[in-house]
Amino acid sequence: MKDIQSTPDTRGIAIDQVGVCDLLYPITVLDRENQKQQCAAKVSLSVSLPHHFKGTHMSRFLQVLAEHQGEFTMRTVPAILHDLKKRLDAESAHIEIEFPYFIQRKAPVSGLSAPMDYLCTFIGESNGTSDDFLLRVRVPVGTLCPCSKEISDYGAHNQRCHIEARVRFDGMLWIEDLVTMLESAASTEVFAVLKRPDEKWVTERAFENPKFVEDIVRDLAVTLN
Repeated sequence: MKDIQSTPDTRGIAIDQVGVCDLLYPITVLDRENQKQQCAAKVSLSVSLPHHFKGTHMSRFLQVLAEHQGEFTMRTVPAILHDLKKRLDAESAHIEIEFPYFIQRKAPVSGLSAPMDYLCTFIGESNGTSDDFLLRVRVPVGTLCPCSKEISDYGAHNQRCHIEARVRFDGMLWIEDLVTMLESAASTEVFAVLKRPDEKWVTERAFENPKFVEDIVRDLAVTLN
């Protein structure tokens, strides 16, 4: 059958990224405590489109993804990217895999345990000269305002927020370790279950550890470096 996508285009305009996005897909990621964790991920795949091709072959994105079902890590993502470039005759390929990752967390005093979810993303890119891999993690935390504490006779303003980091690294970096680094930059961690002794601990920890947003950014930068 005639392949219209591969027919020539005479406008002379290349396109940076062509592909599919937000595809819901089952994946397996490495888990420090349980070896592996099954996740439902949103996957986006794209390649560069040379100026002389009219279009790309969308079905081939799904074919490549299906052929690589199984573990998704910085070790396996480059193989997916290389296959995308080969199958779609492209100079570069890009993938983003966003998924909720669950970690069992214990309350600080009562020890009650419950799972917490953290939004994680694997970001991979391969071009003609190199491969790149980024891990992005978003963590809920608590912050207490240093200014509010200083000027108030009683208490201080506090709030919930998210800290997000996108990192490159050598060797192995567990998601759990990156979560710990992000939490350490805040006034206090967030827990799924709190009894009254735990609430007291969290409240006092935040009060003793006030942080501006700028403090969080700088402390986290020092930790990550």
